[in-house]
Amino acid sequence: QVQLVESGGGSVQAGGSLRLSCAASGATYSSYSMGWFRQAPGKEREGVAAIDSNGSTSYADSVKGRFTISQDNAKNTLYLQMNSLKPEDTAMYYCAAIGAVQMGTWRLRKDGYRYWGQGTQVTVSS
Repeated sequence: QVQLVESGGGSVQAGGSLRLSCAASGATYSSYSMGWFRQAPGKEREGVAAIDSNGSTSYADSVKGRFTISQDNAKNTLYLQMNSLKPEDTAMYYCAAIGAVQMGTWRLRKDGYRYWGQGTQVTVSS
């Protein structure tokens, strides 16, 4: 089992920045994928960014150039740096993980992940 705990959410004005963190504990995998997903009220949960144990990253088109996913293996922590935030980025953000390297479109699909955090709220006002 893997436990994931997100932090760093909050309220910012449009154009601002936030950095989300996801602390992982429990089982460890030599090969893995981790991702950030978000879900706005009344909408499906969507993939935002993903990274795997090889350091390969993927981003949703809506956040490319604004968000950066990274990891600190020594701290077992995943990050999402969010810049130039827009009101449409408002959502609950979730960290996810699986003990496998996901390929292609599976990297940003919610059914490609096994473990989930409880989420952290991000609100962007105009």
